[in-house]
Amino acid sequence: MGLTDNLKFNEKGLIPAIIQDADTGEVLMLGYMNEESLRRTLSGDDVWFYSRSRQELWHKGATSGNYLKVQSVWQDCDSDTILVKAHPMGPVCHTGNKTCFFQTLTKQEKINP
Repeated sequence: MGLTDNLKFNEKGLIPAIIQDADTGEVLMLGYMNEESLRRTLSGDDVWFYSRSRQELWHKGATSGNYLKVQSVWQDCDSDTILVKAHPMGPVCHTGNKTCFFQTLTKQEKINP
């Protein structure tokens, strides 16, 4: 039995992966992994994803130098989401921001029907 056998990948063979700063707990990004990118993440030092737009493996940081160094990998209670605690080696977002979650949505006031 392999490490990924009990995980629930979607119909495209992907599973969401939340990336969290191992030191601060801040959520840095959300990506998707297939079995190969998860295996590489579990067996190496860096986080790997599967790029849905390019339909290929994506070694986070290979182009920018902003790698994510894996500290631990967790699965949720339903086995359908991964949490990776990592040390970012620079800004995580392609915009240059520390995290991909830098845009606040404001709560709308309730409208009476």
